Amino acid sequence: MFESIKKLFQKETSPEEKEPVVVSESETVPLSPQQVEDIIAHQSMQYELQQLIAASGQSVGKQRELNEDSILTITTTLAGNAGNIPFGLYIVADGMGGHQYGEIASNTAMRVFGGHIMRKFHPYLFSLPTAPLDESLQELMLAGVAQAQEAIQREAPGSGTTLTAALVLGDQVSIAHVGDSRAYSVYPDGRFDMITRDHSLVGRLEELGQITAEEAANHPQKNVLYRALGQGEVLEPDIFTASFPKKGNLMLCSDGLWGVLTEKDMHQAMSDADTLERACQNLVNAANAAGGPDNISVVLVKMVGQ
Repeated sequence: MFESIKKLFQKETSPEEKEPVVVSESETVPLSPQQVEDIIAHQSMQYELQQLIAASGQSVGKQRELNEDSILTITTTLAGNAGNIPFGLYIVADGMGGHQYGEIASNTAMRVFGGHIMRKFHPYLFSLPTAPLDESLQELMLAGVAQAQEAIQREAPGSGTTLTAALVLGDQVSIAHVGDSRAYSVYPDGRFDMITRDHSLVGRLEELGQITAEEAANHPQKNVLYRALGQGEVLEPDIFTASFPKKGNLMLCSDGLWGVLTEKDMHQAMSDADTLERACQNLVNAANAAGGPDNISVVLVKMVGQ
């Protein structure tokens, strides 16, 4: 890709061809970052190496003084003659407002769960493993949730948090989910497929068909959870495996985003951006422009070379 760009600017010119724009007799105008991105975007690129690209965005919002959200993004590629398997770990945790130490609960959940996963995979990523994993990915995720639950009850008793975590291995995504942060498969045509379900009273009423989606969106108790990390003695997280969205993005976000913006709004914010980083910032800006009533967190992940 970069060789093609280099050749583009090394092309010999004839006297009749247009001279470069000059600032002075000895200085030419350098390419701006946007110009470089435009050139790259218009090249016919074929990715031989399958890999993950991720970005994140966060804001305290317009009406809160404290940020109780926590996010984690870890992306790596190990490739060689034996092939490659993209690896990524992504987490959004939203500390429960109105509870003491909500920010501690979300940060503890993110660090304890993330640390558990990374310790298990460290031998496979950075050394030669002597034995296969002795547990399935779903069992691994369940153990991570249990450890986070114990840590929150110990470090911040009485508090709680959501946890939506995605472990990406190749084309597979393993999800661990508690609460009402969300994971979506997002497609270029504007389709948002929610792959988690809200553990909220209003969400449950909608699942049972007792209220409509429009009524759920405006319900006064839409933020009341019946399942949260750190709450209760027995916790039943949703743990499952799905396929990474083909030609689309994986999105994790807190309710400070999805609870304020419609799917149409989110699609517009993402469509107006030419990078994942800008898409995340556009989403955060749009949520703040809509009032920013809560902390806002978003993670976007794309697979290139699919």
